[in-house]
Amino acid sequence: MNFRIYKYTIALTALVVLSCTKKFDSINTNPDKSTTARADWLATAIISSSTYGDISSQKGFMQPLMLAKYILWTELQESYQYNSIGQTGAWERYNVLRNIDPMLQYAASDPETYPSYRGLAHFIRAWQFYQLTMQVGDIPYSEAVQGKSEKNLKPKYDNQKDVFKGILNELDSANLLFSTGKDFSGDFIYKGSVDQWRRLTNTFALYVLINLHKKTADADLNVVDRFKDIVTNRPLMRDYKDNFAVTYINSANYCYPWSSTPVQKNQFTIYPMISTTLIDLLKTHNDRRLFYYAEPAASAIKAGLTANNFNAYIGVEPSDPYSSTTSAHSAGTFSDVNKRYVDLYNAEPVSLLNYWDLQFILAEATVRGWISGTPAQNYYTAGIQSSMNFLVNFTPATYNHGMEMDAIYINSYPATVALTGNQDNQLRQIITQKYIAGFLHGADYNAWYEFRRTGYPQFKLNTNTNLNTPNTQFPVRWKYPQVELNNNGDNYKAAIQSQYGGNDDVNQVMWLLK
Repeated sequence: MNFRIYKYTIALTALVVLSCTKKFDSINTNPDKSTTARADWLATAIISSSTYGDISSQKGFMQPLMLAKYILWTELQESYQYNSIGQTGAWERYNVLRNIDPMLQYAASDPETYPSYRGLAHFIRAWQFYQLTMQVGDIPYSEAVQGKSEKNLKPKYDNQKDVFKGILNELDSANLLFSTGKDFSGDFIYKGSVDQWRRLTNTFALYVLINLHKKTADADLNVVDRFKDIVTNRPLMRDYKDNFAVTYINSANYCYPWSSTPVQKNQFTIYPMISTTLIDLLKTHNDRRLFYYAEPAASAIKAGLTANNFNAYIGVEPSDPYSSTTSAHSAGTFSDVNKRYVDLYNAEPVSLLNYWDLQFILAEATVRGWISGTPAQNYYTAGIQSSMNFLVNFTPATYNHGMEMDAIYINSYPATVALTGNQDNQLRQIITQKYIAGFLHGADYNAWYEFRRTGYPQFKLNTNTNLNTPNTQFPVRWKYPQVELNNNGDNYKAAIQSQYGGNDDVNQVMWLLK
């Protein structure tokens, strides 16, 4: 073949390939799908991942509640119910952060809303890094998510103290940015209200600071003064309408996560039982939230008790042997969750951080002497009443078993559990009420973190059923994920060595808890 023919053949082949490629691209391109992005679209994805993405549905919805001893499970023996914790799956949170820089690039074209998107970016970073460090200890922070910008696929681990400093600084920045920005698009939680995002930001900052209560002597963190400054000078949540919460609609995959409706079936509704940990706390002081949370035990109704009788509600001890719990289930000697959680597609918004949490935080800070001027009882009362008003607002009368919490009851009840005694007893009361109010909320293990931090409410340790090793103690953290061992091994090993003497174990105590 001479050179001219060869050259012609190559050119013809290239033309055919190019033509086929164009045809392939044309066939495989969705004309209804945008090839570009926008700041509001990315904001929606980021907020969705940080809310819907944190709140699992069906069985997954109940699993954090098993670790926190609200719920027992009878389908199979569940590891969380019996204190068995393995490797964390939280590393997926880093994926959420990858959309932040593109969102800000698109947002930069509008100077009025750009500060708002930057505020959102700082809040989401603080939120995700907080959830990560709470599970394991030291994490990649300063070099995190630099794979594209810095070609850094193996970020170093920052010590937990520096991570918390970074989180608090991010929240300071978010507060300032939300104060100057305009309402923005792409937000289905607060409809873009920078005022509500700012209130959430500052409430979350107090939440972070109360978790640093063992570090008040650390001048770098300046925990108490930062707390006082936020309470004195920044806007905070005003009522449960400011909750950081997901509201549900009657559409597949967007219904309340425990509901079983025509558009969203839930095959797991037959398996849960409510624990003695919760039910006994409610029954001790005749707290009518019991009738909004639970169903009477079938055995009690069969024995002649009515649904408006406190004695008709039976909890089961979560540390009992699995065979014992299944026997109680078969005998009907247990209380299930209230039927509204199953029947209603919009049973209630599920909150990740609540107004009542804020009030209990303020009550705790007052008891600890961090703030003054308002009695701790006032904050404590507001927290209890907010929880009750929330339940009344979202529970149809047909689901309260004839034990309505009217205004008279709600106004008078807090006095029956008034703060008394020394500091430790008052802290126990505050955390107990926070626990009661948090039922079926706090998908990010909030109640378990409170138990880990304070020891309240007291969970029973049964050495015969405890799956932790050793069986004489509760675990206090997750182990790092396998992906870090595989892809960032040197930095992982250095972090384990500096924190835990080289032992990545669930019983190792992180800096936060020392």
